[in-house]
Amino acid sequence: QGANRRHYFDQIEQHDLVLSTYPLIVRDEEVLLAHDYHYVVLDEAQVIKNPRAKAAKVVRQLKAEHRLCLTGTPMENHLGELWSLFDFAMPGLLGNDKQFQKLFRTPIEKHGDTEQQARLTKRIAPFMLRRTKTEVVTELPEKTEIIRTVSLGKKQATLYESIRLTMEKKVQDSIASKGLARSHIMILDALLKLRQTCCDPAVLSLKQAKTIKESAKMELLMDMLPEMLEEGRRILLFSQFTKMLTIIENALKARGIVYSKLTGQTRNRDEAIETFKSGQANVFLISLKAGGVGWNLAEADTVIHYDPWWNPAAENQATDRAHRIGQKNPVFVYKLITENTLEEKILAMQAKKQALAQGVYGKDNKEQDAKLTADDLKTLFEPLQ
Repeated sequence: QGANRRHYFDQIEQHDLVLSTYPLIVRDEEVLLAHDYHYVVLDEAQVIKNPRAKAAKVVRQLKAEHRLCLTGTPMENHLGELWSLFDFAMPGLLGNDKQFQKLFRTPIEKHGDTEQQARLTKRIAPFMLRRTKTEVVTELPEKTEIIRTVSLGKKQATLYESIRLTMEKKVQDSIASKGLARSHIMILDALLKLRQTCCDPAVLSLKQAKTIKESAKMELLMDMLPEMLEEGRRILLFSQFTKMLTIIENALKARGIVYSKLTGQTRNRDEAIETFKSGQANVFLISLKAGGVGWNLAEADTVIHYDPWWNPAAENQATDRAHRIGQKNPVFVYKLITENTLEEKILAMQAKKQALAQGVYGKDNKEQDAKLTADDLKTLFEPLQ
């Protein structure tokens, strides 16, 4: 790694182990492909879940007698991600992309075909070693998940409803003219605005949101945090929105609460982590993408997910920063949800994806639809009740 790594290229043959990163595999493609390897091991193998990504293409070309994938999340969104990992580890086992789509993805995801799901499970089972956390670390303390709901205030609810009506019409018009598949960006933008409204109107860049100073969820959070800190809790707080973390940061400053913060913009990540680990701060604000994987923060005993994410796997990975080897205390996980909004629908979708993953890994065979359908969209854009 690093700018001087080229000095070591001619020494590869003299060493037993070569370590690299996914971005560098792409840059050093020519050098790495010139060698034969006994084993190629991918750690955090979900990085190649998109088979068309450059890193995924390069690792498939590495010449090796054996291949191994290590990952805590072999599938986050759909079965195609599982196919991508197997296409690297055992090319041909699940056919090519089109064959897999026809035989497994479409029947299982769209039609809830339990027979094909059982066939897929049986096919991959001999090549998967799956150990759940409870099997690996029997001494881990209990984890308790708590959903805390809150109703939107009048002004925030009015804003949500006006955005919902506007975006619903735009989405419907887009689907009517382009079709569901080609309206993807429009749909994501609409859902993003509704999610941001649930978090705090101040996160939105819309003109009509600027005048609204209330946020039901922020009020709930600011009621919760002082009580938790008085009890001696040490807290990890996750959000997908860095702007939301800045709003929370300002609120903590105003209340004199010491915190640490980690986002994609944090330059000295080690310092931010050490501030929390050493006990200088008891609240750690973390963006889901920047801090959801790889860190050991067993000093924390409380995790707060400020806003729900579609993938239960991503949230679980974030929670696992605290609930892991070294944790001595029971861990409490809070999910903050605004009532009768899109956020409640996201929770239901998380359950669907969790069920799909469990079914394919072989423990639980429930009929569940995992794709975002026109009916799902209709549900997501339902009015406040």
